[in-house]
Amino acid sequence: MKLENHSSMSKFFLLGLPIHPEQQSLFLTLFLGMYLTMVLGNLLIILLIKLDSHLHTPMYFFLSHVALIDVCFSSVTVPKMLMNMQTQEQSISYAGCIAQMYFFIFSTVLDNLLLTSMAYDRYVAICHPLHYTTIMTEGLCALLVVVSWILSCANALSHTLLLAQLSFCADNSIPHFFHDLAALLKLSCSDTSLNKLAIFTVGLAVITLPLICILVSYSCIGSTILKVPSIEGICKALSTCGSHLSVVSLYYGTIIGLYFLPSSSNSNDKDIVASLMYTVVTPLLNPFIYSLRNRDIKEALERPLSRATISIQ
Repeated sequence: MKLENHSSMSKFFLLGLPIHPEQQSLFLTLFLGMYLTMVLGNLLIILLIKLDSHLHTPMYFFLSHVALIDVCFSSVTVPKMLMNMQTQEQSISYAGCIAQMYFFIFSTVLDNLLLTSMAYDRYVAICHPLHYTTIMTEGLCALLVVVSWILSCANALSHTLLLAQLSFCADNSIPHFFHDLAALLKLSCSDTSLNKLAIFTVGLAVITLPLICILVSYSCIGSTILKVPSIEGICKALSTCGSHLSVVSLYYGTIIGLYFLPSSSNSNDKDIVASLMYTVVTPLLNPFIYSLRNRDIKEALERPLSRATISIQ
């Protein structure tokens, strides 16, 4: 490892979003409003689940962790992007770059694993309703979350340690609004084959395998729903997993569009737009999806409002 190359590369420059200078203020206001709405919405979800005893179930236990990691996920990239848009200062230190990349990968992987845990919870609720309370115990839920955090930490640490072994060339400009791992590897003068192998193998394990598990879970759920004789039973089953399925479709749809669809001449702009989708838009929409499509969340929100109205009268 050439330490002198690391020390000479003391900072990187984030080129940010491909927008005109005269549009900076408009987009700054837009993304600031979206970020604040996302933070408040997810914190409200967490608060409702914490305070309302009716929501002390495995499904909402996982949801509270998803809401928390959504706040962390966006907070890794968006505040820095907003600050750069405000000050026009695009530089970030080498240490700040490594830290941002670590927490971004950590949050991404943890989001995948938590969504998979929620899919398993929905599978047990629909396919094995009589054994739900004996299977989805408090201990199992806690174990799934702890294992998800440990695997996410290990995955992010592996990529960070491999990146720390690389030397970087004179070009330190990154055409993105955060430190994307693929963009960083393009700036390296070192052999990045081991890094790319880690991206492929670990990415297969933490993105593809969870997606397969989710698809298998919903295949079993769909098969079970089709066997339900009553329309009311089918509607109830769909409402039970509708919110989660909507979030999964939005989240993985963006990732598939980013990594699996053919690249065009403006592929960098496509990458930036897709990154904005899963770092800003998806975490913003999640609280609304769970609120609008979930009767329990609506009722949990209405109960304190009703008590407040009664006390005022």
